[in-house]
Amino acid sequence: MPTLSVLTPVVHGKHHYLGQTYESLVRQELPPGWDWQWIVQEDGDTGFLRGVLPSDPRISAGASQQGRAAMARTMGLARAEGELIRALDADDVLPDGALEQEIKALASSPEYAWSVSPTLDLMPDGSLVPGPRDPEPGPLPPGALYEGQAAGSLQVVGTTLCTYTALVRALGGWQALYSDEDVALLLAVEAVAPGIMLPEPGLHYRKWSGATTAQADDYQPADGAMRNAAILSRADALRESGWRWPTAGEARI
Repeated sequence: MPTLSVLTPVVHGKHHYLGQTYESLVRQELPPGWDWQWIVQEDGDTGFLRGVLPSDPRISAGASQQGRAAMARTMGLARAEGELIRALDADDVLPDGALEQEIKALASSPEYAWSVSPTLDLMPDGSLVPGPRDPEPGPLPPGALYEGQAAGSLQVVGTTLCTYTALVRALGGWQALYSDEDVALLLAVEAVAPGIMLPEPGLHYRKWSGATTAQADDYQPADGAMRNAAILSRADALRESGWRWPTAGEARI
C-alpha cells in the first residue's frame, strides 16, 4: 500500500499538543489505496512517549540522544516506510484534506518532486490567520524560495514541504542546525528539483509561548547569520554541482 510518512520530533515538556496533532492525522481522508505512517521521534531518551501516544499500528515511536529537532528528524527518517514524507511539529495540526492534496499533486504531476502549501497561524484564541507572503498556486520559479530566504522573507513555512522520501535520504536528511533545519531541507530540495505551490492550507501553525520559535535564546542575531549562511551555502553547492533529482518519465507513485 502506498504510504505518506509524517515525521514529528518532540521533546519532553513540549508534548502537550500531541493528542491534537494525532487527531488531525486521523481526520485525513486519503486517495484510495493510500495510508499514512506517523513517525514520532523523541529528542532525548526519557521514554515518555510510551505513556502519551495512542495504540495505533500506523504510529512508529522512537527515541535517541538529545540533539534538537534536526537530529531527531534524521534519526526518525530511518523508520520512514512511505514513498512520500513530510514533517509535522508536535504542537501543530493538519487541516482536513492536507495530505490528500499533497499526494494528488505529486502523483498527477511527476514533473514535480515536491510541494509546499499555505499556512494558517493558529492563535491562542483558536482563530486562524493567513500568512503574509504565500505565493500564488502553481509551479514555483527555480530559486524563488532561496531568494526569499536570502532576503529575510521566506514565503512559506518549511514544514509544509512534502517530497519523496528517497530524495530526503539522498540529501542526507535534515541539516545539523540548532533550528531552521526545515528551511534548510526545503532549499536543498529546491536546488535539485522543481516544485509546486498548492492552493489549500497544508498546516495550522500554533502560536504559543512554549513554541521553539517563541524562545528568544534560539534566535540570537550572530547565530542566525551563521545559520542562514550554512543554509544558503549548501543550496548553492547543490545547485552548482549540476546534480538533479530525476523527475521526467513515469510517475513514481
